[in-house]
Amino acid sequence: MTLRTEADIAEALEALRRADPRLEPVILMAGTLPLRRLAPGLPGLLRTIMGQQVSTASADAIFARLEAEIDLTDPEALLTAPDEAFRRAGLSRAKHRTALAIAQAMMEGRLDLAGIEEAESHEAVSALVAVHGIGRWTAECHLLFAAGHPDIFPAGDLALQVAVAHAFALPERVKEKPLAAMAELWSPARSVAARLFWAYYRSLTRRDGAPVGPSADAGNEVTTRLPPR
Repeated sequence: MTLRTEADIAEALEALRRADPRLEPVILMAGTLPLRRLAPGLPGLLRTIMGQQVSTASADAIFARLEAEIDLTDPEALLTAPDEAFRRAGLSRAKHRTALAIAQAMMEGRLDLAGIEEAESHEAVSALVAVHGIGRWTAECHLLFAAGHPDIFPAGDLALQVAVAHAFALPERVKEKPLAAMAELWSPARSVAARLFWAYYRSLTRRDGAPVGPSADAGNEVTTRLPPR
């Protein structure tokens, strides 16, 4: 089931509640879970790239400026756009290179975003990370927010690692591999589990915790601002 509406979120949340009763206090504290859908396809992937290690407001502003310069639905337009257009939008050199790598892969038939969004999660992630500049966290967040994939859990995200540790009274932040193993219990609704723990994290810190990225500089701040259980 693709997550397209708030009703889809609610249905998956009920399934999680039944599958893991430990989530009940997390659900109560998290409150309403937003859908937070991005555009599918190339625009959504570019927006995900722009969201790496910056605030939502900054990413939205960069995306809007780039969209005013270039047709972001057209990979050829990205490849032929002058470097100045990317600089005016505020893209870093690394994100500029990644945008061009994505466009080149699409033009060469190595990246089929429409097909990827319909694929199984592991196949979709593998296809995305094969493109230079796309890491696992970026691939997972694109599938979760742009493709509406129902069963993605970005275990490398710092906010999720901290939130799960706090919710289950663990002594320290859960690292990526153990968290991915824990999240298996929440399949096939791991995408809503991720939304749930992001909302739980936000309720604890009173800040936007979705997503912060696997290597964000805010990592130390994330782990020290949480209240004790």
